[in-house]
Amino acid sequence: MKSRNGVVLGVAVALTFAVLFTAKINAQAPSAERQAVYQEMEQMLGIVPSFFKTLPDNSLKLEWELMKQVQMVPGAIPNKYRELIGVAVSAVSKCHYCSYFHTEFAKLNGATDAEIEDAIHYAKSTAGWSTWINGYQTDFDQFRKEVDQVCAHVRAQAAKDGK
Repeated sequence: MKSRNGVVLGVAVALTFAVLFTAKINAQAPSAERQAVYQEMEQMLGIVPSFFKTLPDNSLKLEWELMKQVQMVPGAIPNKYRELIGVAVSAVSKCHYCSYFHTEFAKLNGATDAEIEDAIHYAKSTAGWSTWINGYQTDFDQFRKEVDQVCAHVRAQAAKDGK
């Protein structure tokens, strides 16, 4: 039991240090690079979201660039559909921050309530089948063979129907 208490105490001390260190970093005047990132955020978003203010200087610009590239800049998948994917992923991961963010950004990009509902339902179905198939330990090679057979059949039917 002593060993476990020592681990718990060690974790508590480490967390306390991390909180105090982060508070000290955030209390210092922002660097020029941080100020430039904040200015760009304010221009694009109207504010600097507080979760960005918690990032250390050495990763703030990288995280902001990544967020812009992945979340905001048009890509191969239109932003509306990327956000609907985000709605589905956040529903499965049960992150209420992500659920709110991706739902609002999906709406911002033109998603309807019906599309958001469909994305969530699709995620629920996928997570449910994943749980069943993995829990039942379905043979993966057999599963792949059957999926390939189904896809071949659907392609043949589509070709036959002229689609």
